[in-house]
Amino acid sequence: MNLQTRLAAVHARIAAACSVSDRDPRTVTLVAVSKTHDADRIREAMALGQVAFGENRVHELVAKATALADLQPSWHMIGSVQTNKVKDLLAVPGLTLLHSLDRDKLADVLEAQVGRRATGKLTCLIEVNASGDPTKHGAAPTDAAALLVHVERECPGLEVCGLMAMGPLAGDVKPVFASVARLRDDLMQRCGRPLPVLSLGMSDDLEAAIDAGSTLVRIGTSIFGSRA
Repeated sequence: MNLQTRLAAVHARIAAACSVSDRDPRTVTLVAVSKTHDADRIREAMALGQVAFGENRVHELVAKATALADLQPSWHMIGSVQTNKVKDLLAVPGLTLLHSLDRDKLADVLEAQVGRRATGKLTCLIEVNASGDPTKHGAAPTDAAALLVHVERECPGLEVCGLMAMGPLAGDVKPVFASVARLRDDLMQRCGRPLPVLSLGMSDDLEAAIDAGSTLVRIGTSIFGSRA
């Protein structure tokens, strides 16, 4: 199956899931996760109309952003970020959204460097370890409010616009995604402002994510095939 067919199939799944959930497909952004796939594959996807791409590793994102400087895709950093990689990350042209803000220390280091960005504030999602899996990154759900407060008080260069989470490796993803949606609603009430973005769902569970209210789905294998 070629890339065009794969991409069309993912869009069809999103549209069908939105129909079932009585949502407008335009409220769901597709982030094509291009990790391990080379810049030529991203060029091919962009020629087919795909705009947003997600990467897990800062060094890979930097290399691809350099190779694709003529096109400047919308880049989403979806993987965990080490503080010693922050300067490199913030230098990426077209960096649109950091999905993986998960601790005060990372927020503080981002804040110290974000003034170097020509485009101003960095938009972020708080990553939540909603499944409680110790092998996964993310703030504990009970710590998310404190992290949000810390960013609002101490990090004016960061703008938190919602939450990101992954489903469990096994079992039903629906209650996990529902818990993240409830947490987002609770945080909105606490902070008194919108948090419009939910980044939930990957290739195997995008339908459940959309049903839970996800506004971003992070799709890799279903678009690009197996990782290189």
